[in-house]
Amino acid sequence: MSAVQLIVGLGNPGAEYEQTRHNAGFWFVDALAQTSQCTLRNEARFHAEVGRCTLHGHDCRLQKPTTFMNRSGQAVIALVKFLRIPPTEILVVHDELDLPPGTARLKKGGGHGGHNGLRDLIQHLGTQDFMRLRIGVGHPGDRDQVVDYVLHRPSREDREQIDAALQRALDVMPLAVAGEFERAMHKLHSEK
Repeated sequence: MSAVQLIVGLGNPGAEYEQTRHNAGFWFVDALAQTSQCTLRNEARFHAEVGRCTLHGHDCRLQKPTTFMNRSGQAVIALVKFLRIPPTEILVVHDELDLPPGTARLKKGGGHGGHNGLRDLIQHLGTQDFMRLRIGVGHPGDRDQVVDYVLHRPSREDREQIDAALQRALDVMPLAVAGEFERAMHKLHSEK
């Protein structure tokens, strides 16, 4: 399995979205940047905040698109083409309605599951063959309430559970970035 060269957090730019469930991917990348003393800088040509850091001995880029969620692919493809990163070496971090708060799951490939950020990413990359870190945010229970739900803040209890899941995911990043994805997956999925 290839080492991870790029970790992309999906979310929406702007203060009004910062604390919303849809920005769980941004929360993870921010936490990763903080723990690795990596500074994210706005790079207009990549439509994103980008940072270069060494994660557990591996050179890696972090990216937070400054496009809106449904245009995430535009930002990712710009950076991927410039750096010549194969899709199989990208880890995309996103909110996941089908998992309860407090759950984080690693996955290789798969469809978009109705997630607009993933849908746009798959369209731009021309493949679904990239790794994902799915951060559970829960489901409102009614399909018609999904948009409103993901664009609002989680309850304090849910946010604490999400933060705990983010921490567990951070703990397996040394394995994931080294290309030991199966081991990272097993460790993450056997906790909680």
